[in-house]
Amino acid sequence: MLSAYLNCYKIPELRKRLLITFGLVALCRLTCYIPCPGVDPSELAKLLSSLGGPQGQNGLFDVMNMFSGGAMEKFAVGALGIMPYISASIILQLMTPVIPQLERMVREGEAGRQRYNQIMKVVTLVICFIQGAMFATAMVKSNSDNGAQVASMGFGFILMTIISLTAGAMLVMWLGEMITDLGIGNGASIIITVNIIARLPGALFSLIKMVCAGAVVGDSDITYVHLVILVALFFAVTAGAIALTQGHRKIPVCYATRRIPGVGQTTQVQTSYLPLRINYSGVMPIIFAGAILSFPIMILRFLPNGRFIGWLASLLQYGSVSYVIIYGILILVFSFFWVANQFNPIQIADDLQKQGGYIPSIQPGNATAEFLDHAMTRITFAGAIFLTILAVFPMLLSNAMNINAQIAQFFGGTSLLIIVGVGLDTLRQIESYLLAKHYDGFMEKGKIKSRKF
Repeated sequence: MLSAYLNCYKIPELRKRLLITFGLVALCRLTCYIPCPGVDPSELAKLLSSLGGPQGQNGLFDVMNMFSGGAMEKFAVGALGIMPYISASIILQLMTPVIPQLERMVREGEAGRQRYNQIMKVVTLVICFIQGAMFATAMVKSNSDNGAQVASMGFGFILMTIISLTAGAMLVMWLGEMITDLGIGNGASIIITVNIIARLPGALFSLIKMVCAGAVVGDSDITYVHLVILVALFFAVTAGAIALTQGHRKIPVCYATRRIPGVGQTTQVQTSYLPLRINYSGVMPIIFAGAILSFPIMILRFLPNGRFIGWLASLLQYGSVSYVIIYGILILVFSFFWVANQFNPIQIADDLQKQGGYIPSIQPGNATAEFLDHAMTRITFAGAIFLTILAVFPMLLSNAMNINAQIAQFFGGTSLLIIVGVGLDTLRQIESYLLAKHYDGFMEKGKIKSRKF
């Protein structure tokens, strides 16, 4: 396996793509350290330190800060990161089956795809303006309430901040596209993964600091035994995330028999497989559930305090029992919603019939579509349960061990699934270059295989 990494630099094209990827990622990380004009980073750090909580009381901000690679806590020009582009992509994916014009663009080939991407960039720009205005207004409000993080609180600061954050987000989006075209892997996914991994050293340092300081868990202190248990949990959860990402059910597909020329009546049956992924929706249900729950929390902050508002705020407090229950239910619902929206068994059955393929013991046409729909529903149910467990586990761990969300987020949820999924996809692409040049891959058998269920 180690020789595979060395062989990566023996292939000129692969070496060039890897170096381009590293350089562009470094530029993306640079945007996380340049603060917006008019912001005092030291005062902002003091404010965030006073707002932090041991049990993820500031967990929602920690999750958003994780996706930006720490840029949000510095209020850097890259605070929005790649997430507006991801949000625009999700919106258009959901709207494509609903709007016929978008669906036709996707099927029109390269020209249609270019128009589709232009619309996605316009939607990204609109999202950047909206989020930039919200962050600038929140910064001005926190400045008037808690100190002097902003030099000027006028309209000029808000406009300048919107422009800075929008420009930073569009630059990161362009760098992601360059990584996809000139580098290796999917640019947007790699940027998110690198931003998440960039928070790992700080999380490890905080955990070691807690162990050395003897932080309290229940009635006892955190010891090295707890540290060993956490390390074992990390490997176990990572293995589960890999199994969830790689797991799929193979549906056998046979194609129409054909006569072999020169052999008379002898025929041959071609057999293939249709893989149905257990986690077909990926991390989308987690992202949707988190976004849905974040809107009420943001709205409640602008409403006057009252008994009902206070009860509702406690009900939606990040990490609370009620929040975990609602969060888990939303993940289950969105898992089935995403599959119903993206997986089309009727179209798959029609394509198989046109290509002369069929599933053994299943009639082509409607019977095949019903069989695929039933099989996908059962697989999605198992995958959604497993995905929900992985998603809520960091919050349960944070409440049980009294650790903040910065540490707990690496024990499941969106961050771990993204790291695992993007890492495996990037390794597959690198391995394809190695095998094409007759080098050994990362696995002993020369191929990264999916887990069989």
